[in-house]
Amino acid sequence: MSRIFVTGGSGRLGRSVVAGLAEAGHHVISVDRDAVPAGQLPAGAVQETADLLAPGEAQRLLRETKPDAVIHLAAIAVPFSAPEDVIFSTNTRLAFAVISAATEIGVPKIVTASSPTVLGYGSPAGWLPPSFPLDERTPAKPWNAYALSKLIAEQTAQMFAAAQGERIRYAAFRPCFVISPEEWEGAPTQQGHTLAERLADPALSAPALFNYVDARDVADFLDLLLQKMESIPNGETFFVGAADALATAPLADLMPRFLPGSEALSAGLTGTSPAFSIAKAQALLGWQPKRSWRSELKSHPTLNDETSTLVTAGTGAKETS
Repeated sequence: MSRIFVTGGSGRLGRSVVAGLAEAGHHVISVDRDAVPAGQLPAGAVQETADLLAPGEAQRLLRETKPDAVIHLAAIAVPFSAPEDVIFSTNTRLAFAVISAATEIGVPKIVTASSPTVLGYGSPAGWLPPSFPLDERTPAKPWNAYALSKLIAEQTAQMFAAAQGERIRYAAFRPCFVISPEEWEGAPTQQGHTLAERLADPALSAPALFNYVDARDVADFLDLLLQKMESIPNGETFFVGAADALATAPLADLMPRFLPGSEALSAGLTGTSPAFSIAKAQALLGWQPKRSWRSELKSHPTLNDETSTLVTAGTGAKETS
């Protein structure tokens, strides 16, 4: 059992990460400006309320809690949800404050959250990648403050890795569009739409290139990453996503409708293939996501009929998981 310090533990992703790591047997210290109700905190977890941008606060909490690992999730999590300068300043300062404090104290494993948006899709000036599926070698071309702040978080971890050598292990991960457990039950996603609505109208998922990941799969990924960090290259970055796309039709058909000029590039995205590759996490860590919208939505009787209708209407053929 490890002691794991999770920043942003009260957030949409953070709650599932805290719960998943606690269920895996770790002692989890959840740190956020806002606390979750005590009854919602899983066994094996404690929470601290703190402003990690306050001078010395990150160092104080880390010295008091003495964790074996830090997972940094805290950030303004939605692009354009605040002024651009506020998003950039908040997210980059948080990443540097937490990673530098953990390094100074000597926490042996430090992981920071990034975002697929670092690649630059959705740019109003137009965007096309060199190829699909997208992976960690796809050039980063951030076009807004949120995406740039996440790329800088990755580079902050890499900077410290370069300075520390093998003494401390660092990694970054890019979680796809996060689906929390309650959203499978019909709660709105972070964009305000339900999952059924996103599946029924491809235009809702197209801005994110139909990517998604179950928050519990992210927790599983992080648990495995912490186990394997000493045996993989230092400072690595990973895409973390579902093994399929959040769409009822192949992306080879959908992508050209929403990404002009992508016909040839997306031709290989047949069947349920996603636009984002998780091959690196599979190869280096042996990680595999366990959950798909096909399994999770069908598991709820209130959504079963609607989902089956969407799959049939979207593909004209039977889908395979």
